[in-house]
Amino acid sequence: MFKNSKLATSVKLACVLGSALAVSASNLAMAQEATNDKAAEEAVEKISVTGSRIARAELSTPAPIVSIGAEQLARFDTPDLGSILAELPAIGAGSTLIGNNNSNANAGLSSPDLRNLGENRTLTLVNGKRHVAGAPGSSAVDTGTVPVSLIKTVEVVTGGASAVYGSDAIAGVINLVMRDDYEGFEVNAQGSTDTNGIGVESFRYNFLAGANTDDGRGNVTFFVENQRISEVLEPELQQARAFGTVINPDDTAEDDGIADRLTVPFVGSEFINNFTVLNPFGGGPRITFNPDGSPVDQVSRDLTNSFAFGNFSERFDTVFFGEDFVNFTPKQDRVTVASTFKYDINDNVRVYGDIKYVDTDIEQQFQPSFRFGNITIDVEDNAFLDPATRGRLLDGGQTSVSAARFFTDIGNRSASNDRSMFRVVTGFEGFVDVGDTMLDYDISYNYGQTDNTRRTLNDLIPTNFAAAVDSVIDPETGLAACRSQVPSAQGEDYEDPALVNGDNCAPFNPFGFNQGSDAAKDFISGNVTREDSISQEVFLAQFSFDTSAFLELQGGAIGVAFGYENRTETSETTTDEFTKAGFFLGAATPDEEGSFDVDEFFMEVRLPILADMEFAKELSIDAAFRTADYSHAGTADAWQVGLVYAPFDDVRVRAQIGEAVRAPNVSEAFSPQSPGFANINDPCDADNISEDPDRTANCAALGIPAGFQANDNVSIDIISGGNPNLDSETAKSFTYGIVYTPTFLENFSVTLDYYDIEVEDAITFIQPQDILDLCVNGSAGLDEAFCGQITRDPTTNDVALVTSGFANAGARTSRGVDFQVRYLADLADFGLDLPGEVRFNVFGTRNLELNLFAFQDRPNEANAEAGEVGDSRDQLNTSVDYNVGDWNFNWSSRFLERAARFDVTPEELGGAGSTEDLDIPFVGSIWTHDLGVRYNVNDDTSVFLNMRNVFDKVPPGYTFNPLYDLVGRRITASVRMSF
Repeated sequence: MFKNSKLATSVKLACVLGSALAVSASNLAMAQEATNDKAAEEAVEKISVTGSRIARAELSTPAPIVSIGAEQLARFDTPDLGSILAELPAIGAGSTLIGNNNSNANAGLSSPDLRNLGENRTLTLVNGKRHVAGAPGSSAVDTGTVPVSLIKTVEVVTGGASAVYGSDAIAGVINLVMRDDYEGFEVNAQGSTDTNGIGVESFRYNFLAGANTDDGRGNVTFFVENQRISEVLEPELQQARAFGTVINPDDTAEDDGIADRLTVPFVGSEFINNFTVLNPFGGGPRITFNPDGSPVDQVSRDLTNSFAFGNFSERFDTVFFGEDFVNFTPKQDRVTVASTFKYDINDNVRVYGDIKYVDTDIEQQFQPSFRFGNITIDVEDNAFLDPATRGRLLDGGQTSVSAARFFTDIGNRSASNDRSMFRVVTGFEGFVDVGDTMLDYDISYNYGQTDNTRRTLNDLIPTNFAAAVDSVIDPETGLAACRSQVPSAQGEDYEDPALVNGDNCAPFNPFGFNQGSDAAKDFISGNVTREDSISQEVFLAQFSFDTSAFLELQGGAIGVAFGYENRTETSETTTDEFTKAGFFLGAATPDEEGSFDVDEFFMEVRLPILADMEFAKELSIDAAFRTADYSHAGTADAWQVGLVYAPFDDVRVRAQIGEAVRAPNVSEAFSPQSPGFANINDPCDADNISEDPDRTANCAALGIPAGFQANDNVSIDIISGGNPNLDSETAKSFTYGIVYTPTFLENFSVTLDYYDIEVEDAITFIQPQDILDLCVNGSAGLDEAFCGQITRDPTTNDVALVTSGFANAGARTSRGVDFQVRYLADLADFGLDLPGEVRFNVFGTRNLELNLFAFQDRPNEANAEAGEVGDSRDQLNTSVDYNVGDWNFNWSSRFLERAARFDVTPEELGGAGSTEDLDIPFVGSIWTHDLGVRYNVNDDTSVFLNMRNVFDKVPPGYTFNPLYDLVGRRITASVRMSF
C-alpha cells in the first residue's frame, strides 16, 4: 500500500528539483552568526548535536531541531516535564499525567508523543543515552523521573532517527541535556495554585551542590528534590457539568439539515447509582433509595443518549454521571536523589558517571466496583428490604428482582502505586592519536531499573457478594444472616456461591449508602496487587574522527562516526494469587514476563562537498546506517541520508530521507493471553447500524433482529495477549525546509519545515471495536475471520466476549509543516529611547494529515484525526521577552485552532461523519496568554512570578482533552538562591 504513496512521490519530486528543504529550528539565531571563512570555522570548538554522533563546528544538521532552554522550562506551573513538552505544537498530550488518568499501570506517568504517532514511537534520551521505561512491557520513558531543575536544554528532532540512535525513533528523538558541571550551592523552591478554588496545586523544593577537585580536573554534584502534585477529580473543574450527547427528537434522517445529536449537560444513567436501583431495565417499578435506605421512585430521563444513558434537568443524587469518578490529576509525591561526577585522568581520558534514584507515591481514583443489573434480590426473604418496598413488589408479582449498584461505600477502586526508579551511567571518553588522526571515543555502561507495586484497592469479589446479598433472617437469632449460614433457609439444590472463605460470610445491606457492616465489606472486597519490574542494560562504544590528516574535500574534512551497542530489556509483572485465580470482579490475570536483547552496529558519515563558492556557500551530505539483530524479532536495518545546501549567505536549504524501525516491545511480543475489559459500540445496534451500508444485511445474517437495542454502555470481556511472531515495524520519513537569515537584519531568522512520516507494518493492538465493525462491514458478507473472534449472548444477542491481540497489521501517516520566527534586538534599534532588549519567538505547526490505518491492506479504510479534538490542525506558541537590567518580563501565548468533535475521516477513506452529527460540531479556537516577571535581587538570588492563562480561558465542559488547558488561571512563584 505505502510503497508508492505520497511520500515516495514527494521524494521523486524533490530529486527532480535537485534540492529539498529542512531546517534546524533550534539553531536559527546561530546560523546567522556562523561564518563561511574556513579558518574561522576550524577555530570554533566542535560540539555534539542531537540527531548526529559526529561533532561539528556549527549547529547545522539535515533534520529539524527544536530546543527549549532552562529559562523557558521554569515558567511552567507544573514540575511534570511530560506535561510541559505536550504544549509544544509537535507533541501530543495523550500520554501525559492527565492523559493517563484512566490507567493503572501508567498512573502518574508522563511520556512524550511526537506527532501523535504513539509514545512508543518517540525515543527519549538523557544526554544522548537511553533511559529505562516507566511502564511494564513498554519502551516509553517517564519524563517525570527527570527533574526539570537539572535540565539545561530539551532538544526535539523531528523525523526518523533510528539509523543514529536505534529502535523507537520513528517519529523522532527527544534529548534531555542535563547540567553536569556545577560548583557551589543552589536552592530552588516553586509553588503553584489555581485561582478558582479547584485545588490544582504543585510544589517543588530542591537543592544542588557541586565542587571541583583541588587539581581542577574533576567535578562532583549532588542533587535532592521533593515535588508534590495534588489530586483533582474531574467534577471539581469549573466547566464540569457532566456533558454528553442525546438523540435529537427533531431529527428525521441523515443529511436532512438537522443535527443528529444534541450536546447537553447532566448526561447520566438512572439505571445505576451508589444506593441500589431495583428493576433497572424495567419489568417492574424502578425503585432506588435514599442514603439512609428509605425507598424512593427513581427519576426519569428527559432525552436519550443510548440504552443506559440519557440527560436530566439537574445533577440528581440518585443518577450516575460518568465524570463522578474520573481523575483529572493523580496525587503524586516524588523524591529524587541524583549525583554526577567526572574526572580527567589525563589530557586525553575522562571518566564520568551519573546516578539517580527516584521514588514516587501515586494515588489515582477509578470508578468503583459495580454490578449492572446482575444482582438478584430475593423479595420474600431479603433481611434488609423495607416492608413497603417488599409489599409493592410482591403485589406486582415479583418474588425476585434484578438490581444495579456502585459499591462506593466499600471505597473507590483507587490505584495506589509505589514506583521507584534507579539508573546509573558510567564510562570513559577522550581521544587517542591514530597516526596523524585523532580518534574520539565514548565507551559507556548504562543500567536502569523501574520497580512498581501497584494496588487496585477495594475490588469486588462477586461470588462472595452473591452470598452476602442473599440475606435472610436467621430464625434462631432473629438477626440478618447469609443464607449460606442458615441451613433451614436453603433448598435441596442450594450451593454456597462464595469462593473465598465462605464460612465467614456476613450479610450485606445494599439499600442506601454505607448501610453494610464492616464485616460484610471485608467479606465482599479485597485489594489487587501487582509487582512490576523493568530493567534496561546498555553497553555503548562509539568512535568518531575526521580525515583532515589525509583527505579533505573542497568543503573540508570528512567526518566519520561508528560504533557498537548491546542492549537488554526485561519486564516482569507478578500478580497476587487471588487475582490469578479470578476471584475478583476483573478477569483472572496471569503473571507476565519477557525479555530481549539486541546487537547493533552503526556508522555515520558527513561529506562537506563544497564551501565558500559562488552559489555554493555550503554543500554537504550526511549519511547513516545501522543494522540490528534482535533476539525476538530478527534483523532490522535503518538508514538515512541528509543534504545541506546554502546557495547564499542568507539562505540555507536542507533535506533528510530515511527509514526508521521499531522492534516489538516486551508487552507486544510476550504478554500472555489474558482477560480484560473494553468499551464498545455494537455496530448492530439500531443507533449504529446505518453507519455502514452493509451492516443491515450482515447483522441479520448473524440472527440479530431489526431494531436491536444493545446493552453496550458497559464494558465487555476481552481476551488478548502478545504475539511472539511480530516483526519490526518500519517508517519512511522525509523532511525538507528552508532557513532565512538576512544579513541586513541582525539576529532575525525565519524557518519553514515540511515533514512526512509513513509507518508500515505498524504493531497494533486489534481493538475490539475494529473486530466488531469489520465483522459486519464487508460488502461481500460476514467476515468470518473477525466474526469468529466475537461471542454473543444467545438470548440477548449482546456482545459477551471479544478475542484480540497484537499484529503487524496497521499503518500510520503523518504530514505537516512547522515554522519558526525569531528576532533579538535592542529597543534602540526601533528608534525608542528606552534601555533593554526584546526577544521575539513564534513557533507553529500545521497538521496536514494524521491517518491511522487499523489494517494496512485496507487502504480505503482509515481513521483521519487531523483537525479533530486533540489534533488541531493549527497550533501556535508565541513568546516575547523584555530584558532590562535585573528584570525580565515575558508574555507567552498558545493558540489551538478550532477542532471537530465529529469524525473528519473523508468519504474516500470510509468516513461517514459530518457537521450534522452534532449540534455543536466544533470546539472553538482557544488562545491562552501567560505573563511572567523575573527579578535578579543580586548575583545570588532571583525571584519569579508567573500567571498562566491570564484570562481564564478554558474549553467548554464537553471537551476534556488533555491537549487543552483545562484548569484556567493559576499563579506560580519561585525563588532561586545560590551560594
